[in-house]
Amino acid sequence: MKLNWKPGTMIYPLPAVLISCGNKPEEYNLLTVSWVGTICTNPPMCYISVRPERHSYPVIRDNMEFVINLTTKDMAFATDWCGVRSGKDHRKFEEMGLTPGTSTIVKAPYIEESPLCIECKVREIIGLGSHDMFISDVVNVLADERFIDKETGAFNMEKANLLVYSHGHYHELGNEIGKFGWSVQKKNKKT
Repeated sequence: MKLNWKPGTMIYPLPAVLISCGNKPEEYNLLTVSWVGTICTNPPMCYISVRPERHSYPVIRDNMEFVINLTTKDMAFATDWCGVRSGKDHRKFEEMGLTPGTSTIVKAPYIEESPLCIECKVREIIGLGSHDMFISDVVNVLADERFIDKETGAFNMEKANLLVYSHGHYHELGNEIGKFGWSVQKKNKKT
């Protein structure tokens, strides 16, 4: 039997990412976000949703760019801490021992400790209610070579030990149970 609940955001798990922003070192900041996702493959587009009262909001709005940094089990404490502390009171990179890297296309830094960093340029900002959505073009992706499969060239999510967020809790990703299309894949017949 199913129970009726009030409408809410119950699509979990979600990636727990750190958004890096700012176009000069004294402005650099980190913001933890789980309202993040893919919008389009071609052209590559994604979004983040941010509350207007957050310290990073005007930094992202004014610079119109940011970096989505995937996080790992080893980055869990910093991911949570950056979400509950304000950049107006803290120098988050320094206090969490994270290293700002120089991005390839955008001026916002990336996090060197992150296994995958997605450079984004904001295309449009849509006010939605509690959050505003930053619809963005993906202009570059930086991947840590330690997590690239040498045979396939694919990014190895399991090896990276990525962090996800689910209804107030952080989790590491579990074991792979299949790949896209495995349910209809033809089996090799033995002769």
